[in-house]
Order: sequence, then C-alpha cells, then structure tokens
Amino acid sequence: MPLRNSIRQRLAAGVAAVGLLAAMTACTSTTAASSQPIDKKDIVLVASVINTTNPYMASMIQGAQALSKKLGVPLQIVDSQGSSQTEISKIQAILAQGKKVALMVNTVASSDAAPIVNAVKAAGGYVSVWWNKPDNYEPWNVGDNFVAFQKYSGVQSGQCTADALAKSIGGKGNIVALGGVQDSTTSQTRVAGMQQALKAYPNVHLLDTQPANWDPQQALQVTQNLMAKYGNQINGIWSADDGMTIGAIQAVQNAGRINDVKFATDGLYPQEVADMQNHMGNDAIVGETFHRGFMAAAIGLYTAYQAATGAIKPSELPHEKRDSLFKLSCVTPQNLSEFTKYDSNIDGWIDDLVKNGPWDTQPTPLVGGGPEKLP
Repeated sequence: MPLRNSIRQRLAAGVAAVGLLAAMTACTSTTAASSQPIDKKDIVLVASVINTTNPYMASMIQGAQALSKKLGVPLQIVDSQGSSQTEISKIQAILAQGKKVALMVNTVASSDAAPIVNAVKAAGGYVSVWWNKPDNYEPWNVGDNFVAFQKYSGVQSGQCTADALAKSIGGKGNIVALGGVQDSTTSQTRVAGMQQALKAYPNVHLLDTQPANWDPQQALQVTQNLMAKYGNQINGIWSADDGMTIGAIQAVQNAGRINDVKFATDGLYPQEVADMQNHMGNDAIVGETFHRGFMAAAIGLYTAYQAATGAIKPSELPHEKRDSLFKLSCVTPQNLSEFTKYDSNIDGWIDDLVKNGPWDTQPTPLVGGGPEKLP
C-alpha cells in the first residue's frame, strides 16, 4: 500500500540541497577568529538541516530562503542526509569556498556541535546551533563565533502532548512511543517530558519506546513492528515529532485501526493540520505543539548574520540570549485555528523578525535560558 498516498508527495517537496568537498582546522581558543564587522557582500548564509524528507526540515529551508531574500544575501543549503559525517564535510566544503559564513545548523547529533563550531570559528564565520548540543558546551566558553544555541523546550513538548494523549484514552490503556535520533538532546528531553507527564496517569502504561530517527519511512516500519508485537493492546501512539507520526499513522491505517488509536506529537506539520481539520480517524490526533521550522531557521540565521555584520556582539549578550529557550505552545483541536494563520504569510513573519530582532518576535519570543533540565 502506498505510504499515505506516498509520503514523499505529501512532504514539502522541491527543496534543493547544496554542499561539496572539504577540509577543517580546529580552533578551541575563546578568542574570536574574526572580530571585525563583515561587509554584507562578503557573507553567505548557510542553513544545514538533518534531512529533506521531514516536513520540519523543509520548513526550515523555507525560512532560510525567505530571510535570504529579505536581506539580499545569498544562501546555501546543506542536506545532511541523516549523517553526521555528511553534515560536517559539506559545511567544511562551503567554508573552503572563501566567503564568510553565517550558519544555522540543526545538528544531526549533539556531538556534532563542537567540530562544526570549531571549523566555522577557524574560518572566521559565525554559527547558531539549533536543537542539539552537549549541555556543558556553552557559547560563552568558545567565543563570539559561536553566537548562540537555540531551541524550544523538549520537556514541555513531551509533557503537553503526553498529557493530551493520556486524557484522550480516558486515563487508562496502553501506548507506545517513537523517539528521534538517540544522541539528540531534543529527542531525549521530549521523551523525558512524556515520561514525566505519564506519572500523573498510573493506569496508562508505556509498552515500548523505539527510535525512528525523525524519518517517516523508518517510523512506518517501527510502528508496524510494534503493532505486530502488541496488536490491539495499543490505544495510543506518542511521537517526538510529526514526521514520524506520518509513518505511524500509515501503519495504523494499514492495520485497519485508525478509528481506534489516538496520536499525540510535536510540530503541527501541514499534513497533521489537515488531518486535524478533517477529523481524520475519529479525531485521531489529540495533541500537538506549535513551533515552526521556518521560524527556527530564520531566528538562527538572523542571529548569526547580526553577529557577522557587527549589529550585535555576542560576548556582551546575557547568557539567556546565547543558550536560549523560545516560546512553545500546546495545541489541541479546540485551539488549532489560533496558530495556523502564520503558515500563509512566511514573508510577513520574516519582516517582523528583521524589525523586532530574534528575541522579541511573536508568537515565539525568548522565554528563558538553558541548558534545559530533565525532570
């Protein structure tokens, strides 16, 4: 059976990825490799995403493209293809091309942050890291070239979606969970938040948690395996992100149980918005979160760009603007319409970002500092 009428057709398609060859020089001193403002014409924006099969990554690319257009600065996209090695080598290749880089990178794994930052610093560029880094690796200990680490709260995401899922099955029953990449603080914090929320529901049993690496196809296979193992015991499926939920829903549809199983997940991707609006599977999707890939990528790129041009000096910023948590909202079918309006006007939101800055733009302003603590 085709994957939900072909997952690839339903994901945001047509995203191009660029990045070639390479060599890297590590630099770990806290003295910035480039401290003078860089002329706009000498800068290239670079957005590095984990893959282009996940709708969130496609949205990140949209945000990077919109900011590039707004600023009049060229953009290169790195498709990491789910590989740390591919990610790092492609970034190295762009650094070797000569222009100064303002980079936003959604790292494949937390351990990728340091080698990427070191390479950018050695080349005199500036980088904002989104979602994944080791908790003890802080920008202010590296220097101005590591401008910021930025994310939305994974714990809050896991808590609000698990709470919605538990309530939807009447506070009793069995669920399974799909995590992302295991060496990902994003996945780890979301799973921890989910587990914390379930403590309030002693009659909801977590049967199994399996990684599906943010990938719809892998999530399809993992969910099929879980359903083969647990069968009709499964009343709900929690996912750390909507990309994996797309595959999970297909597996449940294939098994003929879409009217019996509830889903809670993170990201509010276009397919999930449509499914909620269309009341798919007896209102199968019961809990979501609102944050946008285009917002994250543009915030990260614009922060790095401001540092590169001298509009901000990272070492003079408070710590919460360098290890940052941005506002995340819990979404249910009842409040869905409050959040979908932003998707139809990405350019307008980019205008607000450039006007208000990376920390004060609604609906996702800065709300606190990291590192995020596990419950």
